[in-house]
This record gives sequence, structure tokens and C-alpha cells, in this order.
Amino acid sequence: MRLLLLPAVFVFVGLIGLTAQPRELVSDNGTLKIKLDLTRGGAISYVSLSGSGRNLVNIYDEGRYIQQSYYAGKDVDRKKEGQSPKWSPWCWNPIQVGDEFHNRAKILDYKQSGDTLWVKCIPMQWDMNNKPAEAEMEQKTILSGNILHVYCKLTCRMIDTIYNPGNSVSQELPAVYPISSLQNLYAYIGNKPFTNDTVSNLPVVFLSSGFWGKYPEVPEHWMAFVDSAKWGMGVYNPLCTGFIAGMAGKPGGESQDGSTSYIAPVKEEALNKDSVFKYDYYIIIGTIDAIRMKVYELNKTNE
Repeated sequence: MRLLLLPAVFVFVGLIGLTAQPRELVSDNGTLKIKLDLTRGGAISYVSLSGSGRNLVNIYDEGRYIQQSYYAGKDVDRKKEGQSPKWSPWCWNPIQVGDEFHNRAKILDYKQSGDTLWVKCIPMQWDMNNKPAEAEMEQKTILSGNILHVYCKLTCRMIDTIYNPGNSVSQELPAVYPISSLQNLYAYIGNKPFTNDTVSNLPVVFLSSGFWGKYPEVPEHWMAFVDSAKWGMGVYNPLCTGFIAGMAGKPGGESQDGSTSYIAPVKEEALNKDSVFKYDYYIIIGTIDAIRMKVYELNKTNE
């Protein structure tokens, strides 16, 4: 009887270990509800109005979400080592969620205190098949009213010598994928920032044209994709006056659809083998006027 019982005990203990880590961290402050996916590096996988159930974040594949993504070094052909032919040659590109082959980042630690959520993970190299990047990513997300204030940290631990990092590269700070039902792109691109001068409804560049739209001068540091009622998601990074944005597929998509909108504040930064890089940004949900008002308030605190 003992011999029969022992395997059952071990299986039971194993199951406890497997279920100890939750699949997500969730916060709902009565205005917004957010989720961080612990099966995908703790990236932001869900943002909705409290009680709505409609996710404003596109999560079609591991390249979407709202997540950290960095670039360094030269483009290298590694197809013999499992690199995707679609992304070859490619540079060092650690991704918070996972890789092109749907392998996912590993969570090292996580914790939550009320509306403050923190995660730490080992990211994946986007172009490679199941190759963890020689780096760690941390993310602290604070939910306050209609704002997510997100702090990001990349710690490089590169041993690999093939990429020769240290070159200045345009970094996504961060990569943000709103649903394509938020199809109208707005920003202020004039020369009188923070004076309530008229914002612009910008033409949306489709990825099928060859690349996202490039916006080198966005002096109020924000862009937003909104619906026909001018309500949606804004992205504000006080470090950045350059942005790239656009749409893949077609308007009208939701969180699980192949079509998506895209915004990334961008800035030239060089990463070395042992770099530690930090920045913070904000996701703001509301009308264009409400998003801009919050940006103006935040800009005063960042002056």
C-alpha cells in the first residue's frame, strides 16, 4: 500500500507547485481595469473601463500587447540556429512577451500591493526560436484614475559576441498596440506646444505600405488612437518627441484580431553588453480632450 501511495503524494505536491503562480495580476480602481499576463513576461495584456469587459489592447500574438522591446547591435543571419526567415538578418531584440515562434518569456518574480503591480522576467529574442535574451526586464505599473504610470528597466547581461552592441538605435519606449477599432490618430504637431493649440487628426499609415508612419516632431510628447467619438487610448512619454504609429490590417478589429493599431514613442539610445536602461511612460484612457488635459498636468510635474 505504501508503494502505491507514494507516487500519489508526489503528484499532488507537483500540482501545487504548478498552480502556485497565477496566470495574471489584476487591478480595478473603479475607473479602469488592467491585467498583466504572467504567462507572457508580465506585459500589459488588458485595459478596459471598469465593468466594461472590452479589452482595448490587441493581443493577437507575442509581438503585440503593451510591452518593452529593445534593439542593439548589427543585423545577423542566424537561420542555421533557428532564426525565423521572416526576421533574418536581425539584431539583438529582447521582447517582454515572447518570440516569433510563440515561446514566452519567463517570470522571475512578481508582486502586487493594491493598484501597484511589479514583475521581473527574462525576455525572449524575437527572431529566434526559444532563445532567452541575455537580459532581465522589470516593470512597475501604477493604476491611478484613468492613467497607467509604467516604469521600465532593462538590465543587459550579454555574453554573446556576435551582435557587437553599442550603436545608437531608435528604441520603442514602449511598443503599444491598441485595437484597430480605435482607428483615428491624433497628436499635436504644431510649434506652440502646451498652449491648447489645435491638435491634428493625422492620416493613418498602413504597415502594408512598407513601414509605420514616422512623426519626428511631436512636441507635446503624446499620440492617441481614438474612435469616432474621439475616445480611446493615449500614450505619453516625456522623454520623446519622436513617434512611429500606424495600423496593420484594417480598422474595426478587437483584442484577438489580426488587425491592430500601433503607437511607439521613439528615442535614439545605445545599449551595451552591461547597460542598465530605465524610463517611464503613461497610458491614458479617455477623450482626446481628457487625454491632453492629463498630459498637460503630467508635463508640469516632469518639468
